[in-house]
Amino acid sequence: MKMSLLVAAAVAACLPVLASAQFAKPEDAIKYRQSAMYLQNNHMGRLFAMINGQVPFDAKVAAENIEIVAMLNSRAQFAAFIEGSDKGNTRAKPEIWTEKDKFAARVAKSQEDVLKLAAAGKTGNLDQIKAAAGAVGESCKACHDAYQKPAQ
Repeated sequence: MKMSLLVAAAVAACLPVLASAQFAKPEDAIKYRQSAMYLQNNHMGRLFAMINGQVPFDAKVAAENIEIVAMLNSRAQFAAFIEGSDKGNTRAKPEIWTEKDKFAARVAKSQEDVLKLAAAGKTGNLDQIKAAAGAVGESCKACHDAYQKPAQ
């Protein structure tokens, strides 16, 4: 498992450059960010299952999931909000591109909260993880409420 985390970290370090270079078409950026969000949601779901007592808490597994969330949040998903990717199969609202400063502030808040979650994950303390995960959930929801169209 450590090797896969090292490989993921190495790939994550290259993502911003790769992301901007890999989007030959806006549809590619849309698929990329949807995939990153899907993965982040999946790993947060695993964490919340432990926090809510649906599965036993395992500090090591929690920390591993948090590491993946932190990598995706800091390097992957937001790199794909490129010009022209506001059309097509996306739930992203046009305000992402017309309110760039406000969107950037929400992104920064999300990233700040995820950094705090990553720090809490390293402690292995369920109460600290719970508090930090709640803040992440709130910042994700606030951004989605403002910048994501409802599912159809």
